[in-house]
Amino acid sequence: MTAEQRTGDPVDAIIEQWARVRPDLDTAGMEVFGRVFRLARAMGDRMEKAYARYGISRGEFDVLATLRRSGEPYTLSPRQLSATLMLTTGGMTGRLDKLERAGLLRRSPDPHDRRGLQVTLTAEGLRLIDEAVGAGLAAQSEALSALDGERAVLLAGLLRELLSATER
Repeated sequence: MTAEQRTGDPVDAIIEQWARVRPDLDTAGMEVFGRVFRLARAMGDRMEKAYARYGISRGEFDVLATLRRSGEPYTLSPRQLSATLMLTTGGMTGRLDKLERAGLLRRSPDPHDRRGLQVTLTAEGLRLIDEAVGAGLAAQSEALSALDGERAVLLAGLLRELLSATER
């Protein structure tokens, strides 16, 4: 048992407060999701720092990473990017404008659709995203090192199961 498990964490303190004032409440969900939310916020901050070294935000990383994961020629339409990232077209336009000004991607007419555009990573965008994804994964691995490999695999499986059940 780790020191944190013996002494509790901020979520334990919240659970104890609720138990004092509302002992009738079932706080099992809060014990899980309170920690998930706190973890997501803490890791979000770490990821912002990792990507800031490359002059990009997490949102901009997501655009570049989506293009990179699409495979050569690293090209998608703005609509495909918006759907993948669950962004409005307006939100996507702002990200694309900034990334294009930085020379990390280019927009061009879609040769198959006169009204459409395609977004493509530039050579500089490809270089940057390959470095940034490594930095982000290193930050995640560092945080995950608090668990041994077997427990990390167990946690990933449990979270997959819970996410699948909640997204149905």
